[in-house]
Amino acid sequence: MKLGITLPLVDIQGDPATVRDFAQAAEATGYHHLGAPDHVLGVNAASRPDWGARNTSRDCFHDPFVMFGFLAACTRTIGFSTQVLILPQRQTALVAKQAACLDVLCGGRFRLGVGVGWNPVEYVGLNESFRNRGKRSEEQVRLLRALWAEPHVTFKGEWHTIEDAGINPLPLRRTVPLWFGGHEDVTLRRVAKWGDGWIMLAHPMGEKAEAEFAKLRGYVEQAGRDPSAVGLEVWVSTAEGGPDDWRKAFAYWKGAGVTHVTVNSAYGRPPHRRLAGRTMADHLAAMQQYHAAVADLL
Repeated sequence: MKLGITLPLVDIQGDPATVRDFAQAAEATGYHHLGAPDHVLGVNAASRPDWGARNTSRDCFHDPFVMFGFLAACTRTIGFSTQVLILPQRQTALVAKQAACLDVLCGGRFRLGVGVGWNPVEYVGLNESFRNRGKRSEEQVRLLRALWAEPHVTFKGEWHTIEDAGINPLPLRRTVPLWFGGHEDVTLRRVAKWGDGWIMLAHPMGEKAEAEFAKLRGYVEQAGRDPSAVGLEVWVSTAEGGPDDWRKAFAYWKGAGVTHVTVNSAYGRPPHRRLAGRTMADHLAAMQQYHAAVADLL
C-alpha cells in the first residue's frame, strides 16, 4: 500500500514557501506521494449565481507540471501524481513533452493521472471541444504512449498528425505511469486497455465500490492483461471520524485490493467530508495524525 496526500492549495494557497514546506513535511512524515488537482480557468461566481459548490476563480490551482517541477528540487524521495489532469483541454504533444521533462527532472517519481473534466468554460477558453472530449482522449493516450516510447513518431489519427518527429528528452523508462480518473463505464474500459491504474473517489466503502473494482478486473482480463498490474487508488479525509475510523477504513480498502490511498481533507463533495480547519497548521496536524494512525498497516 502506498500512502499519499493532496496539496490543499484551496485552503493554504500557493506561495513558494507554503508549497515547499507542505511537501517537505509530507516527505519527512513518510508519505509516498503528493497529489495535485488541475484547473486552468476558474469562473467568476458573481456572474453565475447558480454555479453551486464547484470550483471558481477564488480557488488556487497551480499548474501541476510547474509546481511539481519546483518541488522536484525541494524534495528527494516523495512521488508526484496529478489527480487529475484534464487531458482533452490540452495539446497532446505538449502534455507528452511536459510529462517527460518532469519525469527526467524528478528522477522518475511522477504518475500522470488524467480525466476528461466537467467544466465547459475551460474547454472554450483553451480552444478545445467539450463535446468530443471522451473519444478524443482515447486518441490522446495512444499518442502519448507513442511519443514517450520512441524518438521519432509517425501518427495519423482523427485529431492528431505527426510526421516523423518526436520529443526530447524521453522519459527515463520510455513511459510515464498513466492513471485514469472518472467513474463512467467507458472510463473503466479505458483503464483496462491503456491504464496503469484507476483513481476512484465517487464511492464510499461498500458493495458499490467492490462491484466497480470487480468490473474493472473483468475488463482488464478481457483486454488480455493481468488485473494485478493495474493499481487502484481511493481518497480519504481526516474529517471522517478519528484514528480508529481511519484504521478501519484503511484496512477495508487494503482488503478490497486498493494499492494507493490518498488523503484529501480539502475535498468536500459526497461521499467525502471536508476538514473544518483550513489553515496550514490544521492540515499539517491532520497529515501527521493520519500517518501515525495507519503507518503499521502500510
